[in-house]
Amino acid sequence: MIDELDLLKKDWQKREEHLPKLSFDQIHNMIWKRSSSIVRWILIISILEISLPNLIYLSPSFRKNPLLHDAGGFNTIYIVFNVFYYAVVLYFIFQFYRRYKEISILDSAKNLMRQIIKTRKTVKHYIIFCLTMSLVFFALFIVGIYLSDEVLLAFDGVAEKSKEIPLEKIRTTTIWILSIGAVVFTAFIAGIYFLLYGLLLRKLKRNYKELKQLEV
Repeated sequence: MIDELDLLKKDWQKREEHLPKLSFDQIHNMIWKRSSSIVRWILIISILEISLPNLIYLSPSFRKNPLLHDAGGFNTIYIVFNVFYYAVVLYFIFQFYRRYKEISILDSAKNLMRQIIKTRKTVKHYIIFCLTMSLVFFALFIVGIYLSDEVLLAFDGVAEKSKEIPLEKIRTTTIWILSIGAVVFTAFIAGIYFLLYGLLLRKLKRNYKELKQLEV
């Protein structure tokens, strides 16, 4: 049995001699290409993310929705909110583009590690901002609906048909339903973010660890 094990070890050592051995530069080059591809996907996803909702907004039925435009004078607030939101998102997209250009230049392992850290931080800040703005938007939307004249008329019509239910109770119930829906929707969006961006960030983290091992 011992002789058989020795023979197997010797056979494996002979095979290892014929296996291709990658140099430091080759491994670094592979990690650099993977990292550049990951950051490019982050840039593409962020651009699609800001583009697709605008396509929905161009729909005539969406643009003519009175709840979005006649919400008790909240139209101006919505415009200011959207200008601020898109300005910050475009800033993040520009940062992703910068990270992509910086990481696309083949440099030392130390600089590549530094760019990976900066990219991960930028993506995390972007996710936090988008989720926060989602909750703020829904808060404004709920207040706008609550103060909308057309919605109040709808509430009055419901109250007349069902006099046993107080109008205030109908309003409160509606607000609670919308609030819960907003939280659930934001949680759903958060899940998508962590699925897409989280997967890319984990790959970047793995690249960082491999680079760190090369530096040791």
